[in-house]
Amino acid sequence: MTMIAAIVASDLETTMQVREGMSEVVLTVGPGHTLREAATAMSARRVGAAVVLDPEEPGPGVITERDILESVGAGEDPDEQLVAEHLTSDLTFASPGWSLEQAAVAMVRGGFRHLVVVDGGELVGMLSMRDIVRVWTEDGATSEVPAAASA
Repeated sequence: MTMIAAIVASDLETTMQVREGMSEVVLTVGPGHTLREAATAMSARRVGAAVVLDPEEPGPGVITERDILESVGAGEDPDEQLVAEHLTSDLTFASPGWSLEQAAVAMVRGGFRHLVVVDGGELVGMLSMRDIVRVWTEDGATSEVPAAASA
């Protein structure tokens, strides 16, 4: 049984929800910001992603530290590259009522580390993989170290 399956199979009455782990104050940037401006704002807020709001688009996007790293690693100038050229717009959204397990499964299957949380079509938060781990460990979740790993 996988770790996530074991957690889901555990006491469902104590299932923690996305609303318990999400950040309600979300950093937003515009598509016309440079990557350096986005990185500076993300660093100042100590977050790994920002929601990109563009009135010309039907929904929000996300720019992540990985997007910025890939651009800089490719030799692009962060003072000239715009957020609009590097954001992800095909997002998976979470509901505040999802279980943290549902959110973790969506992240693992989708290969991303952040979920935009919406309620009634409104942006209400952001949930990161780190948020999930923080909530689970604060709740007393533990894992035994396999004997082979400690040898």
